[in-house]
Amino acid sequence: MKILAFESSCDETAVAVVEDGRKILTDQIFSQADLHAVYGGVVPEIASRCHVESISILAQRAIERAGITKEDIDAVAVTYAPGLIGAVLVGVNFAKACALALGVPLIPVHHIRGHIAANYLAYPELEPPFLCLAISGGNTILVDVRGYTDMKIIGATRDDAAGECFDKTARVLDLPYPGGRPIDELAQGGDDSKYTFPIAHVEGSPYDMSFSGLKTAVINLVHNAEQKGEEIDRPGLAASFTKAVSDSLVPRTMMAARELGYDKIVVAGGVAANSRIRADFKAAAEKRGYKLYIPPLKLCGDNGAMIGAQAYYEYLAGVRGGSDLNAYATMDL
Repeated sequence: MKILAFESSCDETAVAVVEDGRKILTDQIFSQADLHAVYGGVVPEIASRCHVESISILAQRAIERAGITKEDIDAVAVTYAPGLIGAVLVGVNFAKACALALGVPLIPVHHIRGHIAANYLAYPELEPPFLCLAISGGNTILVDVRGYTDMKIIGATRDDAAGECFDKTARVLDLPYPGGRPIDELAQGGDDSKYTFPIAHVEGSPYDMSFSGLKTAVINLVHNAEQKGEEIDRPGLAASFTKAVSDSLVPRTMMAARELGYDKIVVAGGVAANSRIRADFKAAAEKRGYKLYIPPLKLCGDNGAMIGAQAYYEYLAGVRGGSDLNAYATMDL
């Protein structure tokens, strides 16, 4: 089954063709990062306009690069939540038009379910059930994945997402947007014990997280140093900050796996590209004898292939979208 999949929830326009939920025939992505970098973050109106300008071209290119014709497409899939509402609407409306014109089913896909499904593309042997940590710019959640479409959130951030914390830290250090890669590069060789940052715990909710205090601590440290004319050890700060994020994510995930009886751990989302976090998860999983699945870097960020992968299993579960399908800025997993 060949699925034409669209992703436009933020600042990447992505169109992919995925076969049977496991094989990528093509994955075309147009990133707007350079356009938003001057503003230090995504400008929703600019993002929406760029999606409008690029989505049709990418769709045609995806079909050509996949080596198929429009008649070979069996279904159309699209991210319909969550995300920047204007951006998501572009993808949803274009996908609805495609499905109608081609006379094939329309499959709505939750963005975070797509990130989880990116691992199905990287690891053909991976099947539920498993525990997944989804970490991105807008979400940080622990998910009990009981089946391909049966999922339950068991823990989440109470405020900022881990990815947002990376971007805000990068901004205060005058690093380029998006901040994940620049901080990762800056942290290489830095002393991760140079600065001590808080790791929040939510009383009564051991799986929940909080990153607003960490973000504030970084900002205050940099501003106080500037006011006193003191020099910041930038690599040390980047390394110490990344360690604090990792120390909040990895132990909670391991504890949840132990208490829920899982020996398979999946990590997904843009923050999963961070080298320190990947290494810490690998070390922790090896120590406990758990099987760890983290997608390759190209599948960590937003892409259309992950939407096509999850769409296959949504289709098998009977999920369909009609002409009244809407876009949503927020939606439970």
